[in-house]
Amino acid sequence: MPQARRYLLISLSIVILLALAWFFLRSSPPAVPEAIRQGYGVALEKARNGQPGAARVLYQQLGRPDLSDKQRTRLLAVLPNYPSPQALKLADAGLHHASAQVRKAAIASVLGLVPSGKRSLLLGPLLDDPEQSVRFAAVDALLGLSPDDQGLYFGPLQQVIDEYTQVLKTRGDDVEAQYQLARLYLHNADLARAQQTLEQALKLAPDNLQAVVLQIEVLDKQGQSEAARQLLAKQLQAQQDSAYLQHALGLWLLQHDQGEFALLGLSRAVELEPNNAAYRYDLATTLHSEQELEAAQKQLEEIVQRQPYNRKARVLLINYWKESGQLQNVQVLLAQLEQQNPDDPALQQGL
Repeated sequence: MPQARRYLLISLSIVILLALAWFFLRSSPPAVPEAIRQGYGVALEKARNGQPGAARVLYQQLGRPDLSDKQRTRLLAVLPNYPSPQALKLADAGLHHASAQVRKAAIASVLGLVPSGKRSLLLGPLLDDPEQSVRFAAVDALLGLSPDDQGLYFGPLQQVIDEYTQVLKTRGDDVEAQYQLARLYLHNADLARAQQTLEQALKLAPDNLQAVVLQIEVLDKQGQSEAARQLLAKQLQAQQDSAYLQHALGLWLLQHDQGEFALLGLSRAVELEPNNAAYRYDLATTLHSEQELEAAQKQLEEIVQRQPYNRKARVLLINYWKESGQLQNVQVLLAQLEQQNPDDPALQQGL
């Protein structure tokens, strides 16, 4: 009997040791090769500068289990310039990360990778995130989607919007909070409350241009186009050298079918802020719509020269060059894109 008990104790000890070994191996992250661990800075530099091999090393780094939250956040910020099925998997993994900071960075990454009509499938589950700031970031990312695009998350989105609204209402002396609150009202088509909220925001900070431009949009949606025009004109008179307002003027004129005049505002915005790729991109698309193809190409060339990583401008320039039969230029840009990211959907679709 003592011998049988001894065998039993030995067997139990072996089982416990095996269980501990299994738990230790399961809980320990896999070892990362030294070369990959030292490659974070190189990967970030390649991605930020659109260098050959950027996508490969970016994906490799985002696949590491030992990155700090700050490192992962920085890599997710540049991921939208290198789309592919692998990029989408990495962004989706970020949405499920333990860190709220990383989950919010992944939300921003998904915005750049996924068309608006398909975002709710990825971002909708975060409306139930335990961290309030993540829930609110998901709301910000889904604002403006149609009920059809919201799909199954129409109800949950509205619930978190209501929660978000109540929080923002308690911050009446915070201009940014009032601006966000107006966006929520605008999403729900509550134009009167959106207008009142923006008026409160502009009392707090009359020079807050974001609030001014949103107020112009609200006035337009209320059918008060003349009031919107007067507000924009008043602001421009006070701040003629504001690139933000000049850009807003151009977009407003475009919305009112005045493309020729819109070019003046958009051109002035680019003149005031030549490094602003978003302003230059809008100028290029407007030039194209006004049949000024060569000028549009030049604006996109300037973006690609200044920002080789700017995939959006590169792909549009390829399309514009194809239109004008400049196939040699098309091949050059396609080759550069393939060097950056051989799995880019534009290449897979035979752009």
